[in-house]
Order: sequence, then structure tokens, then C-alpha cells
Amino acid sequence: MKSFAHYTPLWLLCFISVFSFVASGFSEIKKTDLQQLIDDTKTGGVLKVPAGTYQGPIIINRPITLDGGGKVIVDGGGKGTVVTIKSDNVTIKNFTLQHSGQLHNNVDACIQLKGDNGKIINNKMVECLFGIDIAESDNNLIEGNYISSYDLELGIRGDAMRLWYSKKNIVRKNTVRDSRDIVIWYSGDNIIEENDVTGGRYSIHFMYANGNIVRKNVFDGNAVGVFLMYTEHTLVEDNLIRNAAGATGLCLGMKDTSNVQIIGNRLIYCSSGIYLDQSPFQPDTINLFKNNEVAFNGTGVLFHMSLVGNQFFGNRFYGNFIPVSVDSRGHAQGSVWKGNYWDTYQGFDRNQDGIGDTPFKLFFHADKLWMDAPNLKFFFGSPVLEALDFLEKLAPFSDPELVMSDPTPLFTMPDKIEKQKPTQKNTQPSKTTITSNPKNSLDNG
Repeated sequence: MKSFAHYTPLWLLCFISVFSFVASGFSEIKKTDLQQLIDDTKTGGVLKVPAGTYQGPIIINRPITLDGGGKVIVDGGGKGTVVTIKSDNVTIKNFTLQHSGQLHNNVDACIQLKGDNGKIINNKMVECLFGIDIAESDNNLIEGNYISSYDLELGIRGDAMRLWYSKKNIVRKNTVRDSRDIVIWYSGDNIIEENDVTGGRYSIHFMYANGNIVRKNVFDGNAVGVFLMYTEHTLVEDNLIRNAAGATGLCLGMKDTSNVQIIGNRLIYCSSGIYLDQSPFQPDTINLFKNNEVAFNGTGVLFHMSLVGNQFFGNRFYGNFIPVSVDSRGHAQGSVWKGNYWDTYQGFDRNQDGIGDTPFKLFFHADKLWMDAPNLKFFFGSPVLEALDFLEKLAPFSDPELVMSDPTPLFTMPDKIEKQKPTQKNTQPSKTTITSNPKNSLDNG
């Protein structure tokens, strides 16, 4: 007679099969009903989501913390927004979010945030039309996320991030690849720092957004770097902005913008390093440009018209085809230029104090042709224009026009730009209803 042990392998096999079937069914339930897990989590609780792929969309409507542990995918299935947050004090971290819908009118996104004091940390968001849409939400932390859009034409991709009527948020150490814009509209007192943005249209586009701080970011290979419109009391400091080399490529653009400080940035390899249109806009205000490196651009500083109220101190201008240019045959004498380095300066420093003995003066010579026919810039550096420019300087056909003058140019380019704490002397109140946050004020920047 055979012993019980002889049948043990068969019995064990049957047990394992039944257990595997039950476990498999239980696992599938976990992977498909993430919304139920969220609904079952108590207010203020922490849900550590088991590893796996879950079907979205999901809605979070009370304060909880969701942790994906880096092993959870939420897939929106190509419809709507993947995660919608409708509560204060929500944290979502360590997830992969993907496949939102593609309707611009609905702002289909990986995350829509409509709450205060939240945290969106260390998530990967891919193949979503918009990345993070933040509306009327304050005091949130957006940190360490990776964001990219669908593979669409640049103009019809969604924005990596949108802040709309949102204040006192921190956007820090995020990586953005191949989205459209980062948009900050009607939103004040936010900090945008240490982000890395490549392959988009506007690195950051501000509109009616006062009191923001933009610092230590890398904006590389976007159509435009930082663009400020109808904005006041903003600090742009220690950023690297480069390779906006299209026909309208700008490292930094400003329109109708007042009381901003542009300090210690590297603005390189763009069609225009700095573009100014009707800025400053408010009477008796100042825009300060200090200790910036403006190099290897088509035009170092491009004024749309003759303006007053811009101050340029201690900047380094070198390798630009045109150091300073003004549209409409205007001039830049209304700005203050002092102590800047100009690689085309041709004076001396006899007393070796580091300051040129004579002012740096920039005149229009053959440049006048470009004022009337901008397409001639294509031939800049050609033998014909170089010869014409030389002849105009040697024996001018007409009186050259003074564009700007720096009375104390630096004779040698400093190896390192001295860091200065920004000051905001002008205290004219903002025209909008957004008020400055003392914690994020320029004096504390």
C-alpha cells in the first residue's frame, strides 16, 4: 500500500494552483480599483499603493497622502485628466502617471490641482497633454517631477505646468522635456527654482504675475527663455538660458514690465539676449540688469524703441554680433550703462585701475541698412558689409548716430561675477490685486 507521502507532491501542486488562482484574482482587483482604495483611506491617512498598473482617472476629494513607492503606474486610458485633486493638504508622490486625454478645452492633464498646501513630489508624467494644471491654489510644493507631453507639433502640445490665480507656490527641481510652456498667469509670490526645461516653446511665460522669483534654473533649447508681460516686482537671478536660436528666439523678453531685477544670469547663444518692449511701463520705475553674462547672441540687447528707466551695471557683453540695437532707428541713451564689459572696446587703461580711460560708445554705421531692411542681417560678417562698415567708420558718408555710451567700461572681463544681494528701492504699489508675500519678497531673495 502506498504511503500518504507518495501523494504529497500531487496534493501540494493542487494547493498551490488554487492559491495562485485566488491570489491572482485578488491582485487584479487591487490593480483595477485604485479609486476604491483611495475612498477607503481615512481623512489624513497615508495610502501606500501596492505595486502595479491601475486604471484612471482618479479623484481625490479629501486630505490624504498617496505614495506609489516608485512602482505604481496610473493610466488614464486616453480620456480626461489622470488625477484630479479637489482638496487641501493632499500629497501624491512616487507615481508614474500617463495617457491623459487630448482635449485642450478640458485641459486634459496628468494632474489637476484645485487645493492649497499640497505636495506633488517625485512623479513621472508622460504622454499627457498638460502636465500639472494648478488653478486658484496656494502654498503648494511641486518638486522633483519629470514631465513630458504627447509627441505633437510644438504649438498644440499642452503646457508642462500652468499656474492660474495661484500664489505662494514653490516649483523646484523639476525636469521638463518636450512640452509647450510653463505658464504663470495672474499668479504672484511664487518661487520657480532649480528646474531643467528643454525642447519647449516658452521656458516660462509670465503675464500679470507680480512678486515672483525665478532662480537657478536651466532653460536650454526652447524657442524662448523667460518672457515677462505686464509684470512687476519680479526677480530673475542666477539662471542659465541658452540656445533659443530661432528667428524670434529670446533668452529674456520683457513687455510692459516694471520694477524687475535681472541679476547674475547667463544669457547665451540666442537670437537676442535681452529684448525690451515698452519696459519699464509704469512711470518712474526701474528695471535693473546687473552682473549678467550676455554672450554669443545675434543681438546682445534689443530695444523695440527708445526707452528710459533701464539700468545696466557690471554686465559682460562679448561675442555678440551686435552689442545693442534699437528698432525704429531709435537709441538707447535713455538707459543707464555703467561698469559693463564690452569686447569691442578699443580704449586704454593707462592707470591700470581696471576701468577704460575713455567711454565705450556705440554708433550706427552700416547698421542703418538693417534698420530699413532687417533681412540684411543675414549677410552680417560678409566681406561687402564688413567693407562698408569699415569705410563708414573711416570716412562716414553721413554723421554716425550714437546708440549708447558707457562712461566707465571694464577694461578686462572679470573671471567671476560678484554676487550681490538684490535691492528693490522703488516701492510703488502694484496695479493688480496681487500683494507681495514678505517671505518671498525681493529683499529676502
